[in-house]
Amino acid sequence: MTKKMLFSTVALMAMSGVALAQDSELTVFDYSGFEEPGYHQPYIDQHGASPSFVFFGDEDEAFQRLVSGFKSDVTHICAGSVPRWQESGIIEPWDQNRIAAFDNLDASLVGQDVLAGTSELFFLPTDYGTTAITYNTEEVTAEQVASLQVFTDPAFAGRLSIPDNVDDAYALAYLATGVTDWTKATDAEFEAATEWLRSIHENLRTYWTDPAELGQLMASGEVLVAWAWNEVPVALADEGFPVGFERNTVEGTSVWLCGYVNMVDAPGSEDKAYDYVNAMQSEVSAQPLLDGGFGTANSAALAALGAGTLEANGLGEVTVPVLAQLPISNDRREAQAEAFVRIKSGF
Repeated sequence: MTKKMLFSTVALMAMSGVALAQDSELTVFDYSGFEEPGYHQPYIDQHGASPSFVFFGDEDEAFQRLVSGFKSDVTHICAGSVPRWQESGIIEPWDQNRIAAFDNLDASLVGQDVLAGTSELFFLPTDYGTTAITYNTEEVTAEQVASLQVFTDPAFAGRLSIPDNVDDAYALAYLATGVTDWTKATDAEFEAATEWLRSIHENLRTYWTDPAELGQLMASGEVLVAWAWNEVPVALADEGFPVGFERNTVEGTSVWLCGYVNMVDAPGSEDKAYDYVNAMQSEVSAQPLLDGGFGTANSAALAALGAGTLEANGLGEVTVPVLAQLPISNDRREAQAEAFVRIKSGF
């Protein structure tokens, strides 16, 4: 997914496309906000400065810039984009032997094929989050959000919202129609998910585009129930808003995953590229990432934070099926994107 790192403090630099240059031997192409030093402090300790960062708005923009000739050393994307990038020839595999935390990567996020060494490691997971039901606990009961079918309930018409993001939208729709592994979804299951999304369109107040927007909609009372990332209820709770985050809906819950890809013909230092991703996956980066709303893909480092800390940040254990937003075929991804555009337009 094109997550989702919208940090107002770097908005002006993001508009220009380039952060203040630091280590010129490594260029990281990323969402604004991920230049936060705490996320890669071991790299700074080792090399005396952060890498140079260049920012993009979404992964389609990043892809178009790269295939048009822009050069970076590593790029931050989400799992759903990997097949397209791999087929384009602009990325190459990581050397698993040079990934310090490789043995601790969460199998449920990257897939057993990668962990077993039976496929090349084109995508190195570093950060993840959850998408689930966020709701106003003063006006909505826990029973009303026990199922994802709350989005079809006419009693909440005009008071619901889901992300303006095709991956999150289809994660919701697949779960609501009985699919917990979208990598194996049939054509019929895709059509059923699409029809379910179409059925809830008229019930929605809006398709939200960033966490701050959704927070305002919920704080004002315009939206009572939303399909939202885990940082949204945490932020609302910090402001004293009566908010719940229901991940144990009967149909299941969703996890999104992002990480870094290794660029072909990169102009900078390959050694520093490994130093950077190892820093992102290090134990000392786990808490700063969590403070920013992200879990680390390093399961040992995540566990060290404690179950209570994870639960408080919307990343605790669940008792229901989990749909991991892992890579899917280009054809299916394009079909979902096209259908989502039509649904949002009322067709």
